[in-house]
Amino acid sequence: MSDAPENEITPEAVTAAAEAAVAAIAAASDSAELKAARQAHVAEGSPLARLNARMRDVPADRKAEFGKLVGQARGQVTQALAARETALAEAELAAKLEGERVDITAVPQRTRVGARHPLTLLQEQIGDIFVGMGWEIAEGPELEHEWFNFDALNVDPDHPARQMQDTFYVDPVERHLVLRTQTSPVQMRTMLSRDVPIYVISPGRVYRTDEFDATHLPVFTQFEGLVVDKGITMAHLKGTLDHVAKQLFGAEAKTRFRANFFPFTEPSAELDLWHPTFKGGARWIEWGGCGMVNPNVLRAAGLDPEVYSGFAFGMGVERTLMFRSDVQDMRDMAEGDVRFSEQFGMVV
Repeated sequence: MSDAPENEITPEAVTAAAEAAVAAIAAASDSAELKAARQAHVAEGSPLARLNARMRDVPADRKAEFGKLVGQARGQVTQALAARETALAEAELAAKLEGERVDITAVPQRTRVGARHPLTLLQEQIGDIFVGMGWEIAEGPELEHEWFNFDALNVDPDHPARQMQDTFYVDPVERHLVLRTQTSPVQMRTMLSRDVPIYVISPGRVYRTDEFDATHLPVFTQFEGLVVDKGITMAHLKGTLDHVAKQLFGAEAKTRFRANFFPFTEPSAELDLWHPTFKGGARWIEWGGCGMVNPNVLRAAGLDPEVYSGFAFGMGVERTLMFRSDVQDMRDMAEGDVRFSEQFGMVV
């Protein structure tokens, strides 16, 4: 046995160590204090641990007696520790829940005013402009057959737009299904399902394998117009687009054509917009494409190009919003941050 009285195993020493441990555990008012009590009275170096270590010096004939004495004391402390740990955990959880409690019957201090997405608002405004001119809004599927998306629009099989790097094809490729690359398939579906004269605007989402950057999105929105009637000319197209430009950008807005090539129109033109209130000064900005409906497209729809003519045009809603409201990064329109929509309020 050791000569150090404080380390000597006696019923009094074991009882005193156990009572001190239980008292410290009961006095702990939170998890941090309980952890400190555990370290002081249960962990290595604690009085009970030192007494347990002295078991090696106990004579063999008394090891059972003193082992039972120390074991019962340590069991008593362990039970007290577990009970206090459970009680403190329940108390702390209750306090946390009380702190987070919300009185659902109380009158809210304020109501946050929401905002619709500016792309939706602009798309609806464009639709209203055309409906005001007597046009109709036409819709079609976003998962489209290649014939409607390309062949019927006079796009040759070897056209670059049909390659995998530009178009999302749906497996298996042999089904000839694509995510539409423009809303032009709606024009063909309209010509096949409606009688002439046709005056329709077709807004909607389109898909292209573009990078997600400040000026490109792989999923974006377009609005395309189609007119098919007798005696339609480029003058009708120019007048229509000038009217739309003035409605969207002010009385001084106007459009101009630059010769270009598109398979589904002939003649074709790039459409430029004179933006009178552009930040940094009025200027010409490329807005979209347009032209007279190609006779081959009319024939694909079962219409006689000797009797009927028409025009078509298409512009991006995101691009229109960018230079109409000075949005610098197109990604802001797609990332779902409510702060972007809130700055527009309830109007574009």
